[in-house]
Amino acid sequence: MVDLKALDPKTLRAMEPAAMAELATRMLLELSAQSRQIQQHEELAQRYEREIKFKDAKLEKITFELARLKAWKFGARTERMNAEQRQMFEDTCAEDEADLQAQLDALQEGQASPPASPQQAKRQPRRQKLPESLRRIEHHYEPADTTCGCGKPMQRVGEDVSERLDIIPAEFIVHRHVRGKWACRCCQTLVQEPVAPQIVDKGQPTAGLVAHTLVSRFVDHVPYYRQEQINARSGVHTPRSTLASWAGAGGAALAPLYEALGQFVLKARVLHADETPVAMLEPGAGKTKKAYVWAYARGAFDPIPAVVYDFAPGRAARHPVEFLGRWSGTLTCDDYAGYGSVFKLHERIEAGCLAHARRKFDELAKAGASTVATQALQRIAALYRIEQEVAAASSADRLDARQRQSVPLWSELHAWLRQERARVPDGGGIAAAIDYSLRRWTALGRFLHDGDVAIDNNHIENLMRPWAMGRKAWLFAGSELAGQRAAMIMSLVQSARLNGHEPWAYLKDVLERLLEHPNHRIDELLPHRWTLATP
Repeated sequence: MVDLKALDPKTLRAMEPAAMAELATRMLLELSAQSRQIQQHEELAQRYEREIKFKDAKLEKITFELARLKAWKFGARTERMNAEQRQMFEDTCAEDEADLQAQLDALQEGQASPPASPQQAKRQPRRQKLPESLRRIEHHYEPADTTCGCGKPMQRVGEDVSERLDIIPAEFIVHRHVRGKWACRCCQTLVQEPVAPQIVDKGQPTAGLVAHTLVSRFVDHVPYYRQEQINARSGVHTPRSTLASWAGAGGAALAPLYEALGQFVLKARVLHADETPVAMLEPGAGKTKKAYVWAYARGAFDPIPAVVYDFAPGRAARHPVEFLGRWSGTLTCDDYAGYGSVFKLHERIEAGCLAHARRKFDELAKAGASTVATQALQRIAALYRIEQEVAAASSADRLDARQRQSVPLWSELHAWLRQERARVPDGGGIAAAIDYSLRRWTALGRFLHDGDVAIDNNHIENLMRPWAMGRKAWLFAGSELAGQRAAMIMSLVQSARLNGHEPWAYLKDVLERLLEHPNHRIDELLPHRWTLATP
């Protein structure tokens, strides 16, 4: 490269024209090379800038998608989705979130992340401790050489323990029952232990396998044909007809316990009731017709929870009337006209569901159709905040708090609704929402006069969700008897879950004990009184 600083005017004037021309040519070549290098650097810089912009855009997009997914995830707990939409969403939510998080981590790899604030650190989810009841297999790792480089032996000063969760697929076990035969040759007498009674007489399944079949069907909602395929992977052939017969035998054995559960539920002074449609196959017609599952649960604040389902071929008022019999008390339900006949008998009090009234305003507010609906939601929210504060209180304390705090808000809400109703035109959505609340006002305010009555009927609606999940899996009930059997088994397993029991362990134990259990002590096997039998 030509050193321009070393050239002065005298040197240039003393140079020959040929040397001057050579120098100029060299300088032009060097300038051209430098220009090409600068152009290459500029192109490289532009490429890096495009890559950074693309990466930032992708990072921003993934961050937004992850934030929106989390918002949907928590939004799904509210009324933004109905039960079926929420279930479909939750099936893929975890997968999508993990996928987006993995992409985000890959893009952020090598970048210095900003330190998390104390508030952000608090919101980080903590991994739940693995249950102590799980079988544990220990793996020990120690250094091959515990002699220090100085020649002295090292001493163990502690250990680090980490736990990883593993699974062994379902294992079928064969129980061989060998009953010895003993004979007396002189007396020609044969002695042998009798065969213990079984759920499936002369059948192969134990109570544990029958319970597993029932739980798979009515808790996990796995149809029989899929259970057949799952069992076949273990080399066990269980045709769906066989599985169905096992379930039928199990249902027959559980019938007395179901009757006892229904009697226990009807001993409560406060009940919740609801109904949901279920398709039922109509023999000979080649199609299905609409049947209904009616649910009755002890009050939301009852210390001993229980729920019982009743399968009926229709939605007529006679079904709840027949089930409730001579029961008297407070029944929380929706505005279905079929319940009208229920309250004409045996000193029964109707309690309404404020969530139903709120839902009508919520639909209008989300659609931006009415500012009155938004104000109504704010007033109703104040009542729900009080309910959250007193949820764990005693009945007397809950009633006292409602009288002091909720009654004034309730009176203000009533006066405000009547005032707004006079202002809004007839025939509109907000008019219908206000009319519903005013028409049901006495029933909706029943919770203000009884500490054991809930503000809404969400307790029983939550207990209806297993049916919404199940009918998407098994589509319809094959017959009225099959629907009754499903209602019976789901009553027991859902009540077991309400009392903190694992459904399979509960069903297995009671199926083993029912055949020899005294009928007058059947209440001992109800979910709220059940304890696992000791071997």
